[in-house]
Amino acid sequence: MPQDQPLPRLWLLSDARNDAVLEEALAALPPGSGLVFRHYHLDSRDRQMRLRKVQAVAQELGHVVAVARDVELARAAGAQGVYGTLEAIGEARDMLRLATTHDAAEVDAANAAQIDGIFLSPVFATRSHEGGATLGVMGFSVLAQRSSLPVIALGGMTQERADLLGWPRWGAIDGLSSSRNA
Repeated sequence: MPQDQPLPRLWLLSDARNDAVLEEALAALPPGSGLVFRHYHLDSRDRQMRLRKVQAVAQELGHVVAVARDVELARAAGAQGVYGTLEAIGEARDMLRLATTHDAAEVDAANAAQIDGIFLSPVFATRSHEGGATLGVMGFSVLAQRSSLPVIALGGMTQERADLLGWPRWGAIDGLSSSRNA
């Protein structure tokens, strides 16, 4: 991880569901939080334009910005990091590298790649993967202990669920975007 960039404990992930309240949700986060800019629903040009607007707000608030699945866009926008599969984040050693992981093999691969942190998911049921299997508290704990890297819990997360896990780093879309949770 870049030495001058601490890994945030709280991460807001963006998508079509929270786009209309994204700036408000960013403002509700403590300074030094992170944003994973996903916005997969937008075409390339609109995604780039939206990133620039959101990034300006995030930076003003002291947040770290990682761009999902696009190292070149992250670099062009001056984002601090990149997020996605190991293949998607590649060898982007000039920025924060955050990998998505879902099982022991992916955790092991992330450990071997010596990236900066992993998002381990889905811990709980989530609208992003409705009806999909979840890790649950025990599965998350087993895989998190397997990691030699900082782990960020993801999937159905809220502050209450982070407290239940006893886990300091977590991220969410809905859990940090609604007025009752933001």
